Amino acid sequence: MKGNQFDLAIIGAGVVGCAIAREFAKHDLSIALIDAAADVGDGTSKANTAILHTGFDMTPGSLESKLVADGYHLLKQYAQEVDIAMESLGGLLVAWSDEEVENLPKLKEKAIANGYTECELISSEQLYRLEPNLGKGALAALTVPGEWIIDPWTPIVAFATQAKLAGADILLNTKVEKITYSDNQFKLATTTPDGSNQISSKYLINAAGLYSDEIDRQLGVRDFKITPRRGELIVFDKLARKLINHVILPVPSSMGKGVLVSPTVFGNIMLGPTAENLEDKTATGSTKSGLDTLKQKGKKIAPALLDEEITAIYAGLRAASEHSDYQIKLHQIDNQANYLTVGGIRSTGLTASMAIAIYVKQLLTNAGLTLSDEKQLPKVVMNNLGEATVRSYQDEAKIKQSPLHGQIICHCEKSTTQEVLDALAAPIPPSNLASLGRRSRAGLGRCQGFYCHSELRKLLEKR
Repeated sequence: MKGNQFDLAIIGAGVVGCAIAREFAKHDLSIALIDAAADVGDGTSKANTAILHTGFDMTPGSLESKLVADGYHLLKQYAQEVDIAMESLGGLLVAWSDEEVENLPKLKEKAIANGYTECELISSEQLYRLEPNLGKGALAALTVPGEWIIDPWTPIVAFATQAKLAGADILLNTKVEKITYSDNQFKLATTTPDGSNQISSKYLINAAGLYSDEIDRQLGVRDFKITPRRGELIVFDKLARKLINHVILPVPSSMGKGVLVSPTVFGNIMLGPTAENLEDKTATGSTKSGLDTLKQKGKKIAPALLDEEITAIYAGLRAASEHSDYQIKLHQIDNQANYLTVGGIRSTGLTASMAIAIYVKQLLTNAGLTLSDEKQLPKVVMNNLGEATVRSYQDEAKIKQSPLHGQIICHCEKSTTQEVLDALAAPIPPSNLASLGRRSRAGLGRCQGFYCHSELRKLLEKR
């Protein structure tokens, strides 16, 4: 840390907090991005369903609808610029009952109201030609060609890396214990593994996800309550990838988008998520009942999928509130418009992240924050981990440059030693095997690191 005095402090280094830090880093501000975790994106963001949403089924006129629609184009362009894996699969909203068939035209009208006009109604026969491995009984579908799949982790690292290279301080392993306000400054009492510290800032942004309501309450704001919504998912082996060609979407309910079946850019098939409201904000473990529910749903949607090997199971907690829309609000502390909350951001937060960051900047500048002219952010090029692209071990030019690009360290995921070394030498390096896996895929494959974890740990310890 250069010091403990900043123009702007952002609590929460998930995808939204990192996008906000990147956006403000375009200006001459001292910025602190603070998170209690050891890595960026280590909370709700790491359990995203990895879909680039069009926003076709959002509530028309809502803030979420606008920001998802804008963010879709921003993130798609950004992913192309910095080489983040995407695939243009398209989605199919499948109706399994007469009631759901009746809702499809309404969903198409909603899509049009949201500015998305590419949806088409198709018959059962057309659907099964597109997806022959669907279970029996599907009656019709609504096509959503713009629903793409994306690497959900690399955008977070890319945002934070650009912010850091532009001068922002990324303060990980830093837990905010208490916030007070005096002398036109926010005083954040924090703890780290090395002890306690105080961080001061003129402006404060709360992007703390599951804990955003608790941060609000420290400053006397009580606009919403976060109820953790657990979503459990099953990841099937790469050999299952040939079974499904599109993102298979359910007709949404009040609890969310429901259980979907989706390929991933890493070559797997994903089934989930469930939706279970909890009180415990740390309950990220999988449950037998949740997995049984997913298997039951999967058996109906794509029965052949359940004959495939399961690579991994995981669960994430969405920061759901009692409101149906994003809770992004500017607040006055001691008659100063200097505190902004970004709350109630659910699974659409990945898609909307860059648009949320721009919206937040507009709110603060409209309230009086003076910003310098925008400067060009440092260019970054990420490691594209998508199976639809040329991976490191397949790239002859890279191998000529460094033979370690041809040395595979994780045979399940075809991750190379050079990819791991590059991740460890990056401006925001991984601090453990899990965060290393999100940057390189190493250890996340069929054997879950049984063969490579010892070598990966040796490289981590050397760093």
